[in-house]
Amino acid sequence: MMYDVVIIGAGPAGISAGIYAVSRGKKTVILEKNAVGGLIGKVSTVTHYASVSDGETGKMFAEKLEAQAKRSGVELVRAEVTAVELEGEIKQVHTAQGVYSAHTVILANGTSPRKLGIPGESELAGKGMTMNAARDAARYEGKSVYVVGGADGAVKEALYLARFAHQVTVIHFEDQLGCIAEFQEKVRKTSNIALRLHSRLHAVYGVDQVESLELVDEKTGAIETIEDPGCGIFVYAGTVPNTELYPQLWGKDGFIPTNERMETAFSGVYAVGDLREKQVRQVSTAVADGTIAAIQAAAR
Repeated sequence: MMYDVVIIGAGPAGISAGIYAVSRGKKTVILEKNAVGGLIGKVSTVTHYASVSDGETGKMFAEKLEAQAKRSGVELVRAEVTAVELEGEIKQVHTAQGVYSAHTVILANGTSPRKLGIPGESELAGKGMTMNAARDAARYEGKSVYVVGGADGAVKEALYLARFAHQVTVIHFEDQLGCIAEFQEKVRKTSNIALRLHSRLHAVYGVDQVESLELVDEKTGAIETIEDPGCGIFVYAGTVPNTELYPQLWGKDGFIPTNERMETAFSGVYAVGDLREKQVRQVSTAVADGTIAAIQAAAR
């Protein structure tokens, strides 16, 4: 199947790229193995993005992305990319459904949540560990939950969980939260949020649910065991780029370096959104990346 542009990933960056590419008359397909929206589709609320409605959920935002893409004429295909050939003039993108060919490929795979690598993490996944606040908050009505992480994303989800849980404990390895002032002020005003600073989640225990957890003090090394049967643990400990198919393009920590036109080291291959080497990873910057890449690709 031959296209002008193949886009891998249907998050905000990929959708933006698709909309701009078809507007310039390019036959465009977006390949996405999961749901449209990427990680933003799983957050409780979308904040600080221009024009979002008050209280707009990640799910709502993702639905709007998909609807706009379809209206614009972008072809959306549910398919997992298994291999790529990016160095030739004609790029090949392999999936179980077939091979997609194009002169231009835009990589918009985004990132995945970073795992902690602690005892009990994988065994209790979905049983109280590594839960999704937007999906699972109601399950913890009146219970206690723990949020691992102190950046914007973690604290925003902690504030959302506080509407349901009896007690929310934020576990962060630094001496103060790393979130914006707005969220810090909201935490101060939320009586059922407690902070466990200079601490890390060390292990979790249980079989069908979390029964207890261990915290380690970053300053003293002391380990504390907390018995809390049936609690929920929500992990927001950063992300890793979904670039395992592109090792030849890797920069620092597996992110892909580009120039200001979103061009990678391979001619006709662009990288956009959170998998790109950059300082700021927000929905707004992802959308901008996709816009730039598509305009540049259309002009080739």
